[in-house]
Amino acid sequence: MYLEKINGPKDVKTLSLQELTALAQEMREALFHRLTKTGGHFGPNFGMVEATIAMHYVFDSPTDKFVFDVSHQTYPHKMLTGRAYGYLDETRFYEISGYSNPDESEHDFFTIGHTSTSVSLATGLAKGRDVTGGKENIIAVIGDGSLSGGEALEGLDFAGEMKSNLIVVVNDNEQSIAENHGGLYKNLKELRDTNGTASNNLFRAMGLDYIYQEEGNNIAKLIETFQKVKDIDHPIVVHIHTQKGKGYALAERNREDWHWCMPFDRETGKPTISFEGEDYSALSGAFILKKMKEDSSVVFVTAAVPDNVGFPKENREKAGKQFVDVGIAEEQAVAMCSGIAKNGGKAIFGTNATFIQRTYDQFSQDVCINGSPITTIINYTSVMGLGDVTHLGIYTISMLSNIPELVYLSPTCKEEYLAMLAWSIDQQEHPVVISIPGNGVHPARYPVAADYSQINRYQVCEQGSDVAILALGDFFQLGEEAAEEIMRRTGKNVTLINPRFASGLDEDLLEELKQQHRCIVTLEDGILDGGFGQRVAAFYGSSETKVLNFGLKKAFYDRYDVMELMKKNHLTPAQIAEDVIDLLG
Repeated sequence: MYLEKINGPKDVKTLSLQELTALAQEMREALFHRLTKTGGHFGPNFGMVEATIAMHYVFDSPTDKFVFDVSHQTYPHKMLTGRAYGYLDETRFYEISGYSNPDESEHDFFTIGHTSTSVSLATGLAKGRDVTGGKENIIAVIGDGSLSGGEALEGLDFAGEMKSNLIVVVNDNEQSIAENHGGLYKNLKELRDTNGTASNNLFRAMGLDYIYQEEGNNIAKLIETFQKVKDIDHPIVVHIHTQKGKGYALAERNREDWHWCMPFDRETGKPTISFEGEDYSALSGAFILKKMKEDSSVVFVTAAVPDNVGFPKENREKAGKQFVDVGIAEEQAVAMCSGIAKNGGKAIFGTNATFIQRTYDQFSQDVCINGSPITTIINYTSVMGLGDVTHLGIYTISMLSNIPELVYLSPTCKEEYLAMLAWSIDQQEHPVVISIPGNGVHPARYPVAADYSQINRYQVCEQGSDVAILALGDFFQLGEEAAEEIMRRTGKNVTLINPRFASGLDEDLLEELKQQHRCIVTLEDGILDGGFGQRVAAFYGSSETKVLNFGLKKAFYDRYDVMELMKKNHLTPAQIAEDVIDLLG
């Protein structure tokens, strides 16, 4: 094997073209070895094998600096920079993250998990090089799907006026996660169709030099192309046409399904891990489609993650013009929803929590200041959701619930989620965010309201004394278990409350609780700083009522074990009960 002997890019440079071709095949086998067992980003990495080999053959990493956009296509790069063990040795799979990571290697310069950032970061590296007298090449790698992101266009726009070395490799595989959306992709197609000679050229229009390579999975052609631009004295775009999922027929034919995968059987392509029962994504899609049939003014908008919020291809086709995918452009999505609402439509925006921070300005300015009654449903807001440091959703409550006029709803079960969604879509008074529960689909155990227009009214589910537990959203079931544990240990009934609203206080109820309760407990699936619990604690600050806030410490967590992290933050029923009993003496 060649791959086992690659300890760094210098070893790549010693291989002949025939050996490099064999290396590419071995790298794909290593990708199969890992991804069939762990899952991960499949299509982006299979399509980038040859380009990564050619880049390391021509350039001199880490002196020459690579910045990978999103960095979900860095598995081949990791193999060639001393980390092949993370793909060959099952016992070491989890030593390697799914994204670029400076803690792993000197060949990675940034921890990156979000899209459209590589060109901007690379312009900074180039400027840093220029002011310190460096001579190295700066290479940004960006997928075609990422070009629709605002920061990518900002970076390209700035790069167009730079006067020193900057190489932007545009990996064009004609696909984002789902299909590409946006007018600029018409120009990419025109460039592909004309072998890069079309006079209409987005990159040249921005002041950049340009070169095209149609055979983006041909190592010899790619080496020749990269050698032409190495040590160039001005910014240039290297546009390469690649095959997403190359080397696995199922992935080549079904590019959306194979962008990311669960562990799977290589022969059949079927997942080896299955999840039974309902999921909120499917529930959301089915509910919204029904609303669309009933009301033609309902429009669902997403930003390149349609399947994660209930709109796989078959649902998109059913929705027709009532479905909009703006591509990787969350700011556009939120502002567009505000415009839809202002002109009589009923706009629903659906995305993953990790991408929400890019929309903060639009939520604050375009939506809330303007009072646009849009509905936003957010997936993976939970500690039980995505666990990579770049994809955490646990900051969502603190980030959004403090924006004035925004109503943040935290449902506890299936029936409550659907009821909140139905109310939000039809009401015309408030911008509403609904957090999708992350602890599985639970049935209702208590009555579910149909109307949430009385903002910040909590639901008392069980009446007790001494201790009241305010268990928000998908921590409600944890609250139930904690209440049972406290009652078992003390013999006293606990008041159990479903707050429903993460963005405000039911001051009348909180005042009433002072009369018969010595301890108020808050539970929230998010960081404590700036969150729901601190808001409650501030209310009781001048009183004798004690407050215990349970949630997560503000930190960046990476690839954690959920139960271990819960225990560290005293988020088990036994720990909650112990802390309450200790406080009460």
